[in-house]
Amino acid sequence: MSTVAVVGAGVIGLSWAQLFAEHGHTVWITDPRPDLREVAPEGVHVAADLAEAVRDADFVQENGPERLDFKKQLFADLVRLAPARTIFLSSSSFIPATAFAADVEDASRILIGHPFNPPHLIPLVEVVPGERTSDEAVRAAVDFYESVGRVPVVEREIPGFVGNRLQSALNREAAYLVEQGVVSPEDLDKVVTNSLGIRWAAIGPFLAGHLGGGPGGYRQLITHIGASAKQVPPGRPSEDTEPLIEAVEKAYGVADHGELADYRDRRQTAVLNALEEL
Repeated sequence: MSTVAVVGAGVIGLSWAQLFAEHGHTVWITDPRPDLREVAPEGVHVAADLAEAVRDADFVQENGPERLDFKKQLFADLVRLAPARTIFLSSSSFIPATAFAADVEDASRILIGHPFNPPHLIPLVEVVPGERTSDEAVRAAVDFYESVGRVPVVEREIPGFVGNRLQSALNREAAYLVEQGVVSPEDLDKVVTNSLGIRWAAIGPFLAGHLGGGPGGYRQLITHIGASAKQVPPGRPSEDTEPLIEAVEKAYGVADHGELADYRDRRQTAVLNALEEL
């Protein structure tokens, strides 16, 4: 088993730490939050500082703020403090590794390992090497994530990566439809969870389209409805997000985050368990 340092103990970092510990890795966690010992998952070692956390690390999973200046300084410190063998993985949602590793002398071991929330439940990890990341580091990252039951997908660098770009496109259209009064937040969620969500939990959009075209496959689908689909203009949400925020808060409240997260996790776990039984 490996020694893993989790840097940053927010929602994502704590979830990663739980996953790594459950799979038998030695896990150290570091964060300036004063309640770190209370919130750290069982079996995870709490480090006194960054140096102690990464001192013996084979892998570092970074979960710091989504700020370029912060990540530049943090990764410079990580490379300086950790062993020469360490692979540095960032949970960055939008900033590519090339951007924050630009000034690091040895950037060959730095790359993105972007999860979906919560990573101890959702299998996907987007493995995105930077311009200077070595092939060996990519292979090590893929092997590591597979060892903890995740599904790593290696992608080429692009801002936001694949998953968040798809999510952002759907979210923009959802926001537009609610703003225009076409549908409420609750009913839009019903549309997704009772149609697209069910389909996409089983197969992706390209295979769905290929099957949707019947015996003629994806070619048949595009030939028959491709032109019509292109005539539907994309929605452009307002720059004023306050009415949309208020609509979502009215639908789901502002004080029930824990209960709603438990509801999400139970349903996601049920879907994953059902797929594993096939």
